[in-house]
Amino acid sequence: MKLLRYGPVGQEKPGCLDVDGRVRDLSGHVDDIAGDTLLPETIDRLKGVDVSTLPVVAGTPQDDLRLGACVGHSGKFVCIGLNYADHAAESGLEVPPEPVIFSKWTSSIVGPDDDVVIPRGSEKTDWEVELGIVIGKGGSYIDEADAMDHVAGFCVINDVSERAYQIERSGTWDKGKGCDTFGPIGPWLVTPDEAGNYDDLAMWLEVDGTRHQNGSTATMVYKVPHLIAYCSQFMSLQPGDLISTGTPPGVGMGLTPQKYLKGGETMRLGIDGLGVQTQSVRNAD
Repeated sequence: MKLLRYGPVGQEKPGCLDVDGRVRDLSGHVDDIAGDTLLPETIDRLKGVDVSTLPVVAGTPQDDLRLGACVGHSGKFVCIGLNYADHAAESGLEVPPEPVIFSKWTSSIVGPDDDVVIPRGSEKTDWEVELGIVIGKGGSYIDEADAMDHVAGFCVINDVSERAYQIERSGTWDKGKGCDTFGPIGPWLVTPDEAGNYDDLAMWLEVDGTRHQNGSTATMVYKVPHLIAYCSQFMSLQPGDLISTGTPPGVGMGLTPQKYLKGGETMRLGIDGLGVQTQSVRNAD
């Protein structure tokens, strides 16, 4: 099942995608794609709904019908750094002996096709296509063998990053990761039964039509179940929490010469089976 949220910013309604690519309204069944809606029992109930009986929402998704972030009201936006060996190499860093954890602020979350805004004074805003995990059933100290029972679904995330803020201005990585608009999520949350083999999904990112990232989740160092279990040692995971699992090589910082985003450019990125995002880049007012 492909769950989504549609409508103007701050007024998103719950929906799903039908087999013909149209949005169907789920407002008669759930209030939002958030919180308890993501619990296994609710997801199972939604899977039992005859989608063809749901109201069709006017417009074409990601064209004249805006999609919001596919999950609402996330409490945590947890990210994993240097989780692809080849990306670590292009960053001049070793593969870490344990997963690197950092946070993006939830105020960075936007829809999959909303504008990405370069912060004032930024000269090193970068891109990162990533596989996102959406937590369904919460928990602490989750066993790796049980980790997938806690997954509501997967989605595309662009972990937009300001490298000077992240690396050159002291302190933690978080400083360059959580700027407003730096967390496009969606277009939809794809439940595990429809997501395919999450350990081998092709992923890519282009800027103005030039492909810079072209990888696969197959090259992740720490896999999805391990990441869920690992993170749950340090925090309770709750319904709607997001885990962004790292990026393959091809980020702007790793290119020769380095390339960073400029106002007027367009990013386009996707993961097989999980959809595509398109973001216009603009400078902050």
